[in-house]
Amino acid sequence: MERRPLDATAFGLMIVLTMSWGMQQVAIKLALPGVSPVAQAAIRSAVATVLLLAWARARAIPLFGRDRTLLPGLVAGLLFAAEFFLIYVGLNHTAASRMVVFVYLAPILTALGLAWLVPSERLTGVQWAGVLLAFAGLALAFADGFATQARSTVIGDACGVAAAALWAATTVLIRASPLAPVRAEKTLFYQLAVSALLLALASPAIGEPGVVRIDATVFASLVFQSVVVAFASYLAWFWLLTQYLAARLAVFSFLAPLFGVAFGVWLLGEALSLRFVLAALAVGAGIALVNLRRR
Repeated sequence: MERRPLDATAFGLMIVLTMSWGMQQVAIKLALPGVSPVAQAAIRSAVATVLLLAWARARAIPLFGRDRTLLPGLVAGLLFAAEFFLIYVGLNHTAASRMVVFVYLAPILTALGLAWLVPSERLTGVQWAGVLLAFAGLALAFADGFATQARSTVIGDACGVAAAALWAATTVLIRASPLAPVRAEKTLFYQLAVSALLLALASPAIGEPGVVRIDATVFASLVFQSVVVAFASYLAWFWLLTQYLAARLAVFSFLAPLFGVAFGVWLLGEALSLRFVLAALAVGAGIALVNLRRR
């Protein structure tokens, strides 16, 4: 099927998706008083797995056929679990607005990984400029974490960067393995199902109390993380990729960290320095430049 340029539907849906992805870190913070971070991640993956199974059954999408994807699928699930372990744990040590900026270095790291492994994905001069700009923003953001915070955020910030590296590794694995041609629902199933199991085991293993209390805010946060982000937004993204030019959709990813910063300041009252604003803008601009493709 031939992909088409973006229209009003694609623009509107991408704005909604990037808003939801930027909001996720804030939602995690809002639920921390009631549910431990890794327990939240386990609940998120488990609920989304059940919803995905129901979706696949309703649409007769095969998830369990033999197609040589079991091993890479399990590895993708392991990387996915480790990524979200670091994001959720890291939010105990840094602001949501900072975490979302570091996590969204993933498109930059993905581009570097693909450029190394896949000849057709080599970067142009403009894209290399985007890489340098994003890493300059990263350095500035880390410096801000040392200099302007009452409590150093370096541990949480480092968790965000490591999570971005794992996200990029997952994407490169999918692109360069037998997972590449399979339906996106099956790849997502591997990631959600494996992470649900591993994160459920990790939560008590690190001594988390788990679910302490459920109030309206905590419940709404868990529903948002599980149903809206981990299930609905991912399926919507995969649908967009089947309909529109992927490179043009990918440019919108720079909006997610900007939305995340805005939501963190607005809903959590997080402090925002000029240095970090400049860092976030540099990362966002770098993502946009890296996603530019040759004509």
